Amino acid sequence: MTRRVVCVLSGGGARAAAHIGAIRALQEYDLAPAHFVGTSMGAVIGACFGSGLSYDEVLRRVSTVSRSDVASFSPSVLLGPFGRSLLRARPFRETLGLLVPADSFDALRVPVTVTAVDASNGDLVLFGPGGRSHVPLLDALYASCALPLYYPPALIGDREYVDGGLRAVLPMDVAMQFAPDLVVGIHVGPSRHDQPPAVGIGAEGMVAAHRRALRIMMAVQAEETIRRWSDEMPAPHVVVLPKVTRAGTFALDRIVEYVEQGYRGTVRALNTSGVV
Repeated sequence: MTRRVVCVLSGGGARAAAHIGAIRALQEYDLAPAHFVGTSMGAVIGACFGSGLSYDEVLRRVSTVSRSDVASFSPSVLLGPFGRSLLRARPFRETLGLLVPADSFDALRVPVTVTAVDASNGDLVLFGPGGRSHVPLLDALYASCALPLYYPPALIGDREYVDGGLRAVLPMDVAMQFAPDLVVGIHVGPSRHDQPPAVGIGAEGMVAAHRRALRIMMAVQAEETIRRWSDEMPAPHVVVLPKVTRAGTFALDRIVEYVEQGYRGTVRALNTSGVV
């Protein structure tokens, strides 16, 4: 029996590479997603597959990304606490454009819904199906990834938008509006048990305090979502928790490891879920 699978991809920076392996596992189990819902880099991976790219091509593109492609320091860091962001938006946006071949939501072969947060009022905003489909795909993806302090907000029209993980790092509730037979949620975002990196971006001072605050907020939020779905079971679902090293937002040297963990974690979850 063919089932309509809605795949929910969490934020998680470089750890979102685990979604690549997870989607490969779903395809092998004849559970290829009919719709992606994604936050932050999860939305980017969803858009790569939604564009029609194969597993091998998505892996190739993501594996070629370097830290300078996504984490180029902004001149505003010289202003210290008065700077707009630590990192420049332009190199990151250009990298997103190279990763995702589609330039509009209409050009996607598999629909993708992208989450972001309105920076003025904190509302969760959807771009694509179920939301604002006229927004350029690249704008929506950057908005979903624009984590405060690290990247400047995305300006779309007269509104500023920031990372969707501030409201829904694992947006499983959004999936319900797309008539799923099965929801597969893959969470590689922050955990309350994360350890801070020993060196690198965000290792010390105010940045480290900011990271800790975001980690706690997003981790508790995701735990609540998973608990609620487990207790109330809004729809048949599987939650995948790959065993990735979670303090690795910019750990681009571990992409292959994350992909493998995503694959193994999804196979494990599917085999113990009773849905296959």
